[in-house]
This record gives sequence, C-alpha cells and structure tokens, in this order.
Amino acid sequence: MRRRSLLIAVPAGLATLAACGDDKSDSSKASDSASPSASSSASQAPPPKIVDGPLPAITAGTKFGEKPTVAKGSGDPSKDLAVKTVIAGGGTTIAEGDYIQAHYLGQIWSTAKVFDNSYDRKTALVIQLAQNSIIDGWRYALTGKKAGSRVQFSIPPTWGYGKEGNAQAGIKGTDTLVFVVDVQDTFNAKSSAKGKDVAQSDANLPKVGTNTDGKAPSIEVPKADAPTKLVSEYVIEGDGDKVAADSTLLVQYKGVVWDTGKEFDSTYSRKQLASFSLQQVVKGWAQGLTGKKVGSRVLISIPPKLGYGDNPPAGSGIEKDSTLVFTVDILAKM
Repeated sequence: MRRRSLLIAVPAGLATLAACGDDKSDSSKASDSASPSASSSASQAPPPKIVDGPLPAITAGTKFGEKPTVAKGSGDPSKDLAVKTVIAGGGTTIAEGDYIQAHYLGQIWSTAKVFDNSYDRKTALVIQLAQNSIIDGWRYALTGKKAGSRVQFSIPPTWGYGKEGNAQAGIKGTDTLVFVVDVQDTFNAKSSAKGKDVAQSDANLPKVGTNTDGKAPSIEVPKADAPTKLVSEYVIEGDGDKVAADSTLLVQYKGVVWDTGKEFDSTYSRKQLASFSLQQVVKGWAQGLTGKKVGSRVLISIPPKLGYGDNPPAGSGIEKDSTLVFTVDILAKM
C-alpha cells in the first residue's frame, strides 16, 4: 500500500458515482495509515499573522523539484506563520479552496528531524487547500502563491497539529514545523483537460465538446441504439501518467442519460471538482478510466450492467436499466 501523506484527511466518496452494493472503500486503508485530518483545536484557531522569518537555511537540493536539505532551526521559532517564497513561479495564482499538486518536505524546527516527505515516494501530493482537508498553516502559507514556486514556511502548533501533536509522526504538541513545498500545479472549478484533440468519427457514438475554458463540454447523443458494451474513448489525449485500477483521481465530469440526453450530475454545475478512488465507483467508470492518461478528456458510455442496472440512486433522475454517458477530464492522480 502506498503510504499516504501525514497532512491529508480521508476524502469523501462521490454519492452519485458510488458503486451500489459494494462495500469496498478506502476507509479501512485510511484507518491504519498516518493520515489524520487537521486537529480540531488547530482548525478552530483564528487566522495567523504572516511574517518573513526566521526560517532555517536550505543547505542542499536548492533547485525546484529537488529534495531539499534544511538546517536545524536557530533559536526560538516565530509564534506567527513565517513564510518565504524561495523560488517564484509564473503559473496560476493559488486561491483558498483550490487543489494543489506539490512535492514537499516537513521537519521539526528544534531537531531538524524529517517526519514526512514526498520526494522519496516519487509521488506528488494532490490536496485541497480547505479547512479540515489539510493543516491550516498550509492554507494560509500557500494562498496567493503561484504554481511553479518553492515556498518555505514554519508552522507553530496553533496552525499545525495543535496541543495534541501527532504521536505517530513523532510530533509533540509544542513542536513548530518547517516545510519546503514545490508547487507543481493548481486546480480549481475552471480547470480542464490539457492535450491534443482526438478525432470523433464514429457517428454511432456521442460527440463531446473539446473546449478547455473550464465550461462544461457539450454531449451530443446520436439517435441510435446505445452500445451494449462499455465504450471508453479519448476526446482529448493528455500526456500524463496512466491511470491504474486502484488510482484516486481528481476530475471534472458531466453525465447524461443516453435515451433522453438529460444531465443528471456534473461538477461544472456544482462548481466544485470531485475526487474519488476507482475502487469506490461503478464498474463502468473504473474500467473506462483505467489505462487512460492524466490530462485527458474521456468519453465513457456505460451499459446498465456496468452502471446502476435496475437499482439507480434515489432522486438521481436515472431510470432503471439506463445507459449513461459521461465526459471526464482527468486532472490529476492523488
């Protein structure tokens, strides 16, 4: 099992896409991993004052994307949130509530003990900068920064793990934490696929819009019988990593019923991205996205046996034995 970050809370599964009658989920995995949500005492703290320092020196790994080595803190740390942009990026400005993709290293001020880092795992963290999703110091330190930046900051217990600390990570309730974060990308409700358009030449399949302006792409369902087998085709092909059967994804999506063309679910309508494990959704989603590349837009046509069959979610507007059509933008693997 890939070790989860110490910083994250367990993401909620999607209500509409959750697999009916399937008890498999990440909940059992999360319970035995070092993945606590931000402590309640810390998350209720007022916003911190942000100051320039002090901050310990980065003595090696000074380039963006390199694993940094950070010196032990000298003297007493600030009781405020000390934040420094070490390398200024030129990407999108991060807003609170956005998701970020970042590599990071965290250590304790007084001992320089590294308690967590993503560089060794060779997997960037993808997390929402929202209360109860991540410790508050990250939210305040990274909001307003730009993608492509390296940011260093120190977090007093008030905006870290509070008086409880984090025993599993060896963090005491009095420890100030030091982080170096390389922000690779940021995602929000206007994010879209990034890649090359792929020809949609089959007249018997729905045609999906190729706009990448953050608005919902159109889905034109043909006046033809729905496929009896799963269809999964690129609309826009990205160049990121391939999705595995057990991947957790950050996506934009829109779903319509084949017979009526009626929309029944959409992240665009909610103006909120969705994240989920492919082990927690209907089989058609899991099978249709496995093997596809991050950055892509994918058309999925799901026959009833791989969707909801004769047991659609109550109040969803989906009739029994409906074929479902989705457009899915795979923004990131989490």
